Amino acid sequence: MEKYGVNQLRKMFLEFMESKGHLAMKSFSLVPHNDNSILLINAGMTPLKPYFTGAEVPPRKRVTTCQKCIRTGDIDNVGHTARHGTFFEMLGNFSFGDYFKTEA
Repeated sequence: MEKYGVNQLRKMFLEFMESKGHLAMKSFSLVPHNDNSILLINAGMTPLKPYFTGAEVPPRKRVTTCQKCIRTGDIDNVGHTARHGTFFEMLGNFSFGDYFKTEA
């Protein structure tokens, strides 16, 4: 089995989703703009909330991202196990009314 690094996996995912008609968007800032409901971005869909709610028109009906995220819910476990961390990049593909679960 071939081994892939983080950069190669990210690139492969985004290119695959682009081949399926998704617009690859850059990672948004970790500090959300115009969203007082959250202190830091903790999920890939968080910066896209205006598109999901209809407050803004998305740049395309299909988008994909590799979003930088921070989660602190289990911050006390960081360093004690190999699986706990606070920062990660979440790969995501999103449809704004273009396709649904069966087509995904």
